[in-house]
Amino acid sequence: MRIKVRVVPNSKKESIQQVDDTTYRIKVREKAIEGRANEAVLRLIAKHVGISMADVKIVHGFKSREKVISIKE
Repeated sequence: MRIKVRVVPNSKKESIQQVDDTTYRIKVREKAIEGRANEAVLRLIAKHVGISMADVKIVHGFKSREKVISIKE
C-alpha cells in the first residue's frame, strides 16, 4: 500500500492526521537535518499501523515535505 504524506518537522507534538483515504499530515519533533525527520516519520507510521520499521520506506520525496510512503502489508 502507498500513502501520500505531508511532513511538518520541528513540531512540539508528534501526531498523525488523516486528510483523506490515502493522504496524511504527520508532525514530528525532529528537525529536517541529516534525515532525522524522515526516520521519525517512518517510526511514527510503523507504530501507528502496528508493523516493523523495516516494512515502511520512503519511495519518493526523501528531501521534500511531501512524500510517498510504501507500507508492506
